[in-house]
Amino acid sequence: MMQPGKERNVKDSKKKTIVCFGPGPMFKGGIANYNTSLAKAFDKLEDTDVHIVSWTQQYPAIIPRDFIDRKSKVDQLEGTDIKVHYITNYNNPASWAVTVKLIKNLRPDKVIFQWAIAVQGIPLGYIAGKLKKLKNTEVFFDLHFVIQKEGSALDKAFTKRGIKHTNAYIVHAYKTADELRTLFPDKKFEVIERGGAVKSEGIKVLKLYHPVYDMFAPDPDFDVAGHKKEMRLKEHVFLFFGFIRKYKGLHNVIKAFARVAEQRDDVSLLIVGESFWNTLDSKKLSTRIKNATFGVAKKIFLRKQDDERNYNPLALVDELNLEDKVYVDNDFVPNEEVHKYFQVSDSIMLFYLTATPSGIESIAYNFKMPMLATNVGHFPETVKDGYNGYLARPEDVESMADAMIKSIEKPINRERVAATSKDMSWENYAKEILR
Repeated sequence: MMQPGKERNVKDSKKKTIVCFGPGPMFKGGIANYNTSLAKAFDKLEDTDVHIVSWTQQYPAIIPRDFIDRKSKVDQLEGTDIKVHYITNYNNPASWAVTVKLIKNLRPDKVIFQWAIAVQGIPLGYIAGKLKKLKNTEVFFDLHFVIQKEGSALDKAFTKRGIKHTNAYIVHAYKTADELRTLFPDKKFEVIERGGAVKSEGIKVLKLYHPVYDMFAPDPDFDVAGHKKEMRLKEHVFLFFGFIRKYKGLHNVIKAFARVAEQRDDVSLLIVGESFWNTLDSKKLSTRIKNATFGVAKKIFLRKQDDERNYNPLALVDELNLEDKVYVDNDFVPNEEVHKYFQVSDSIMLFYLTATPSGIESIAYNFKMPMLATNVGHFPETVKDGYNGYLARPEDVESMADAMIKSIEKPINRERVAATSKDMSWENYAKEILR
């Protein structure tokens, strides 16, 4: 991995230099996977020189959570020419200036910032503001949200500060483009569909999609029947996968499953993922200090109903007497083990309270897995009821249970799921940014 000061100073005129700013592959979570996958897509194209410029610490130090992937063993960048620079520390403004200098010296044609949380608005606003002044460099913000799911009092201000210095935006849903107009009512935007011509009638907004993750793929030699037996899973398996966050609605998934289990004895619920706020040793003094400090900040800046540190939907498994019907792996899953949970399952559960394009949905596409989702956010754009999945009414447990039962009685043809995502590749995504 390259160190600051060793980057090239002479630009190869035949190549396009691309900087993907966001968490590098040493971090866990969807945005790290996304940023790495995007960099790999650029690297596969001819005449590109690709750099990941990454955080070393991407959040305020008081946040009581471990963000490092300490379990995955596979080198995601093996076989690529991608250079990774771990340099930007949220808590050290001096590192922001060093980041700007590093990127300037690379003389990039494109810089793509991953925007996924409002609290990063201060450092990203500073860095992007400096880079926006560069000649022959186009700055993009790849927007995973505009209106923050958790809705803190400072979100709007941080977001406006963070993403205002740019030449173009990328969105994965029309809803996000609409939120962009709401955030900047005095600016004119031009939403450009895939392959569409640029009319230069406003700030460019590329309406793309969340690409299908190819880093997670089915293992053709995997013993599905044997693993289902080992995990004591029944014939029909519903999968909830990923970080356990309140907006993902696991509490409603479990309640809906309980209704299904009352009607059928051939169903299982598989819950796989790490509780987002339970990754540090609570006995350590450093963790207790972080929890106390973070608690004070939450009370000041976050609405009470949005403080999810005590969110514990897994308690419902015992309360609803579902222990023999639910399999729980409440831990972070190494990348190389993700496939087994998808291969033993029949449907992915996306009963979210609010939704921007989901990395879990993207993983499921690569396994041709039907989607069971709530009719919120972008899901109506990607989940066609009765074709590649079923939609349920939000916050309506009975409607969710009905969708689950329909998925059994009227199973979705998995080839339809594949057809939905056939053009949603990382390569096509990267080409749209470069054109």
